[in-house]
Amino acid sequence: MTKVTIKADCNNSPKKEFLKDLNVAFATGDANFIIKNVSDDIHWNIYGDKEIKGKEAFSKEINIMKDYVADEVIVHSIVTHGAEAALDGEMIMGGKSYAFCDMYQFTSAGSNTIKAMRSYVISIN
Repeated sequence: MTKVTIKADCNNSPKKEFLKDLNVAFATGDANFIIKNVSDDIHWNIYGDKEIKGKEAFSKEINIMKDYVADEVIVHSIVTHGAEAALDGEMIMGGKSYAFCDMYQFTSAGSNTIKAMRSYVISIN
């Protein structure tokens, strides 16, 4: 079971609540939730690792990642403005700790469909 700590205040913000749920889905391997909330032309750049373009390639990658469930995830902050957002935190997986920051671009300010993600992940132990 993944321990989830949300330090960020969602302030009754539906977009912040969505991003919290999205990151819990990443941490717990809920591939279906993640895949259904991205556009067909999703572009995900995981800096220093890989670049993924299109929903088919994204789905394949997420279904590989779903087997790597985090032991703990801590969300420090969630910032949203219009069609863009950012979230940072820490993740513990298999005895290793990582700091991460994800930048999101949505299809529009009123949408929860993600069309681009930029991820930064560094080992911290």
